[in-house]
Amino acid sequence: MTFVAPQAVDGGDAARRWTLVAAIVGSGMAFVDGTIVNVALPAIQKALDATTADAQWVMEAYALLLSALLLVGGVLGDRFGRRRVFMIGTVVFTLASLLCALAPSVAALIGGRAIQGFGAALLVPGSLALISSAFPKERRGAAIGTWSAFSGITAAAGPVLGGYLVEHVSWHWAFLINLPLGIALVAICWWRVPESRGTPSSSQLDVIGATLATVGLAGIVFALIEGPLRGWSAPSVAGAASIGVAALLAFIGVERRTSAPMLPLHLFRNRDFSAANVLTLLLYAALGGSLFFVPLNLIQVQGYGATGAGASLLPLIAIMFALSRWTGQLVDRVGARLPLIIGPLVAAAGFVLYALPGVEASYWTTFFPASCVLGLGMSIVVAPLTTTVMNALDPSLAGTASGVNNAVSRTAGLLAIAVFGVVLTGVFNTALDTRLAALHLDEGTVRGILAQRAKLAGIQVADAGAKRAVGEAFVAGFRAVMLLSAGLSALSALVAAAGLRRRQPAG
Repeated sequence: MTFVAPQAVDGGDAARRWTLVAAIVGSGMAFVDGTIVNVALPAIQKALDATTADAQWVMEAYALLLSALLLVGGVLGDRFGRRRVFMIGTVVFTLASLLCALAPSVAALIGGRAIQGFGAALLVPGSLALISSAFPKERRGAAIGTWSAFSGITAAAGPVLGGYLVEHVSWHWAFLINLPLGIALVAICWWRVPESRGTPSSSQLDVIGATLATVGLAGIVFALIEGPLRGWSAPSVAGAASIGVAALLAFIGVERRTSAPMLPLHLFRNRDFSAANVLTLLLYAALGGSLFFVPLNLIQVQGYGATGAGASLLPLIAIMFALSRWTGQLVDRVGARLPLIIGPLVAAAGFVLYALPGVEASYWTTFFPASCVLGLGMSIVVAPLTTTVMNALDPSLAGTASGVNNAVSRTAGLLAIAVFGVVLTGVFNTALDTRLAALHLDEGTVRGILAQRAKLAGIQVADAGAKRAVGEAFVAGFRAVMLLSAGLSALSALVAAAGLRRRQPAG
């Protein structure tokens, strides 16, 4: 395998600066999309009369294609040009955002989100691959730290602006906001970002592997989301689960035998690479799965507007912005192992704090400290974890390494949203039945509530006592999810302690 160095457009340092800008804008656009859609979900659910399962599919359709095809996106960038694939992904993502904004039904929106996920699969791995190909190893930690910090600027502005637009204009603007970012990113890449490649472009693509990964994840996610509604023994649920497991087992078999796998299993022989990806799986399952339900709690239970719900995560983002560049430089001095032990433990404390608030909780004494502590933990983790992944392998595999790690993090969130939904739904149903029985409501009111059970906290009810019972039931499930997240985060710290090699700091 050979590495073709970037061809500078207007000088080495200038090309690096523009490459970093493009990576920041691309990552920021993808991150903003996720946070804004989360904030918009209650409005989407109400406007399109969607169930909580429908809302999950709005997120999961995007995450499914992104998770399954990220590896393909990374390999395509290495083989056919990282800038070229990055730009194609940006165009697809931007056009799909327009389709989502114009969607007349929840089914159309889910379809648009799937196309958006395909575009993101080409876009997301390219951001870090472009940085790794442009910056020498000794400067890469600081560059990745800068990328982490400045991506937070758009991440901070996006949910607040998007929440305001959702609240005062329409949920459609949760997607339209991507259009100016996408146009600007294409312009920057076209005129200022140099091209780079890794492995030869004549290598074959692993179409069979990509298909099996997509079918496998789709089957398992379908079973997890639809199981609580249709019943776990329903033929569609059992069949989807069986197909999903069989496809993933076949995927592993294909990847072991094919000459050009999209997931090169031999990469996991590298101890640091393996440990970093297991840590990513656990920590991002906790993060992605739990944060999906935070806006639902804030808007549907606590009574926040979309703007307030979006702003609730500002402390997390601001702390990551303030500290990520420092932690990126820290890994160059002290190594990654210690930050990757401490960071997840701090994040676990943040998840525990999220489990404390009840109904009508004060933001400043509950969600605010939880967001701050979680932000501190993640700021300690992100840059050292990313640098560990990218430095573990040869630079010619930068796109593949980025694709694998991004796929792991996205797959973790994809599965966690589905699994956490099962947990929350189970606790919610039990708690709701108990609270409704204690209220002694008339039979018609109870039937009306139970008929909407699939909407969870989105249940519409006039009786004040019943409304509070619904909120308390959701909070009970929310607490279970947050405590589960805390456990996964603490487990990821143990993986870092046991799996990462001790290393002398650089310089």
